[in-house]
Amino acid sequence: MGQKIAIVDDNRSLLESLRVVLGEEGFEIDTYTNGEQALQGIRARPVDLAILDILMPRVNGFDVLRQLRKASAIPVIFLTSKCDDVDETSGLDLGADDYIRKPFKQSTLISRIRALLRRQVLDQGEETKRLDQGDLTMNLEQYQCTWKGHLVPWLTVTEFEILEFLVKRPGVVRTRNQIIDLVYGEGFAIEDRIVDSHKKRVVKKFKEVDPEFCQLEAVYGIGYKWVPIAK
Repeated sequence: MGQKIAIVDDNRSLLESLRVVLGEEGFEIDTYTNGEQALQGIRARPVDLAILDILMPRVNGFDVLRQLRKASAIPVIFLTSKCDDVDETSGLDLGADDYIRKPFKQSTLISRIRALLRRQVLDQGEETKRLDQGDLTMNLEQYQCTWKGHLVPWLTVTEFEILEFLVKRPGVVRTRNQIIDLVYGEGFAIEDRIVDSHKKRVVKKFKEVDPEFCQLEAVYGIGYKWVPIAK
């Protein structure tokens, strides 16, 4: 069977359309028309990725994401007609991996889905499943981090990949465009502030286990770098 995707939207016509299109791409699709139904369904039948509308009756997309993030770091894409930038930032701050506004090209959605799911599949030729850098240990299979012996709260797939990208070359500045190409693939027009939002969430999670954490550093006007601890 293909990888499983849950789509949550109260627009039944859109649900059926996406079920057909994504099914033809080889994905196994579960659809839900409200957030409450989705949470029950996803708990009973775990998925590899979720696509959430924001405005839904009873339990909205933000609330679904909050509940999902308590136990899972699966990629989450917000698919919504909302145009308020505050909503986009709020969704990303809650741990969403991507945000696509309606109307959208089906090819764009498929590309984003594949980009997120690719990062969940390990390279079979990879010799190590772990990345160590000073007090940081990254489990590349479970998408978990420990810092100074403490487990860092769940990072989303996107957050983890950005961190790994920086940690692999400590001290090297990665531009925002390089990070965008890593996260979304080349050719996507993503605003710089999206990268900034991802960075802030990573730092916030590390500070929960170490209030003095300062290894993820912004370089004004350029991007970010991982600062190795001086010995």
